[in-house]
Amino acid sequence: MVPGSEGYMDGVDDEGADFVMETEPSLTYAMQLTDRYDQDDFFVGKTDDEEAVRQAILKIINTERYEYEIYSWDYGIELQDLFGMDMPYVMSEVKQRITDALTADDRIESVDNFEMEVTARNTLYIKFTANTVQGDEIETGMEVKV
Repeated sequence: MVPGSEGYMDGVDDEGADFVMETEPSLTYAMQLTDRYDQDDFFVGKTDDEEAVRQAILKIINTERYEYEIYSWDYGIELQDLFGMDMPYVMSEVKQRITDALTADDRIESVDNFEMEVTARNTLYIKFTANTVQGDEIETGMEVKV
């Protein structure tokens, strides 16, 4: 027990607190991503709200967790250990890994509506919907090589 702390919280009513919880803006740099290998990706200003969350989803699912020291251990997705595994196992595992990776971002409440299609011998196309805390539904697709 800390000396002098007796009765410190007595009579405090949390419901009548005089503070307001605010959400920080998700303002970030807008990226222009290219599919061409001869062109670099670049920044084209700033973005906020749904487009910023869409960009965050893209970055999270394209960053291998624990790979880069600059990111916390909660950022990114674990896919490397799925390389060479049987496709039924990958299909059962990747849904949970995407959900875990994206819901670590406090702007994303849940991930659902998964659709998976094997597009090549070792390639899986995954489509899903991310539900944000603001009520937006962001449909996204990604290709996973395993």
